[in-house]
Amino acid sequence: MTHRISARWVALLAAGGGAFAATPVGAHGFGQRYDLPIPLSFYVIGAGATVALSFVMAVLFLQPPRLPETLPPLPLLRSAAWRRWANCIAATSRALAAAYFILMIAAGLFGAQAPLRNIIVVSVWIVGWVVISLCSALVGDVWRILNPWDTIFATFERIYVRLRPGRSFGLAWTYPPSLATWPAVVLFLAFAWMELIWDGRDVPARLAWAMLFYSAITWAGMFVFGRTTWCKSAEVFTIVFGIFARFAPLAVDECSNNQMFLRLPADGLIENQRNSWAMVLLVISLLATVTFDGLLETPLWAYVDIAIINTPDDSLLWAFFGFSEAAALRVVRTVGLIMFILLFSAAFIMTCSIMAAVTHGKGGGPLVLAPRFVFSLLPISIAYHIAHYFSYLFNSGQLIIPLISDPFGFGWDLFGTAAYQPNIGFVGPILQWYVAVAAIVVGHVIAVCLAHLDALAIFGNRRLAMRSQLSILVLMVGYTMLSLWILSQPIVETSSGS
Repeated sequence: MTHRISARWVALLAAGGGAFAATPVGAHGFGQRYDLPIPLSFYVIGAGATVALSFVMAVLFLQPPRLPETLPPLPLLRSAAWRRWANCIAATSRALAAAYFILMIAAGLFGAQAPLRNIIVVSVWIVGWVVISLCSALVGDVWRILNPWDTIFATFERIYVRLRPGRSFGLAWTYPPSLATWPAVVLFLAFAWMELIWDGRDVPARLAWAMLFYSAITWAGMFVFGRTTWCKSAEVFTIVFGIFARFAPLAVDECSNNQMFLRLPADGLIENQRNSWAMVLLVISLLATVTFDGLLETPLWAYVDIAIINTPDDSLLWAFFGFSEAAALRVVRTVGLIMFILLFSAAFIMTCSIMAAVTHGKGGGPLVLAPRFVFSLLPISIAYHIAHYFSYLFNSGQLIIPLISDPFGFGWDLFGTAAYQPNIGFVGPILQWYVAVAAIVVGHVIAVCLAHLDALAIFGNRRLAMRSQLSILVLMVGYTMLSLWILSQPIVETSSGS
């Protein structure tokens, strides 16, 4: 084709695994690599062996009654004064989050269109996704407070009720139970595609228009079905951050006047109930999409990109479909993302099928077991989020410091931080690698223990529970080793002997 990519760019693809121009916002890799003191295979095999050993320990020492029952949740904010302070802080946070949301859209539409000079790009991908995801998992469901769509719609509700006493704002239709959380699944897949593949993810104006489009969908859903119903059933970020928050030590009991309490981490993941298939696919997608993001940064995927770029001019790809190089790369990545989610889903269903076979169906078939065990995968997803985004958060996240003073890129210095120069080496490859190893191993160990606790509750027999978990143990050990290999590619220097 006529517009061939340069030899220099192809060399960068092969070395770093990126197909598009990599800004500090759009890439998580390093310019330098860490030379491991021992072969990479030692880390990979050692991590897998540690997860396998944790299963042995779980079988030997985890017994019903379950640990969370012996350490019940601890209520917080018992006094009225503390609750008033908490409500005041929450109200202030909601107002600031809504104002920040409006600022992002205004900056995207009217500010400078260079991604590093406009606050919307860093705010969406680092603050809005990475920071809130990790805070939800490690602290509590902060999105309950920060959700700007909920805050803005609730404000209009209150204004309407004051102007029209006795009238409700909205149609208040009944949400179809058959929809479950499928709208959130579709919207999350669209969000993941935007983050990983969309060529407008670093273009401020296009990102602002995407936010406005999602706002229209969300507020229309709230108007038709009610604000609370739409948030619980279809608002993707409420549901996704709420899933992460099941792992968090802070929780809120909606049945007890929103009482806040402290619990054991991962206590919210231990439940003896079936989840909808929409929820199953959403939890699996959370893990599959971030893993695919890591795969895009490996030299292995770079070979795919280079093969597309080097396709002859008279090939079907260019002649029949009429693709440009960038469009062809996006299409292949889109197909890869879909296939990755399907592959992860098939692997989990197959694991549950084996589980049902070895237990002779005493806990139900795979279609019963999969929804009951799916939340045992969440610690793995959280671990991979930490491992994958750690350097991205602390290196690229520094961009928010100068942008707070100059959100539109107009040369302002509102808070005296506009001249701040981010230290892109704040987290180096050595620290990133050991954080990744620790997070992946600890996350899988917690997942093994949770799955075994669920098996004890479902099968009611230690021997049967142990037998049921062998297939899921193989899955988790295999994913431990695969994920460490993927994470190692942009970080560590490996030799042919590794």
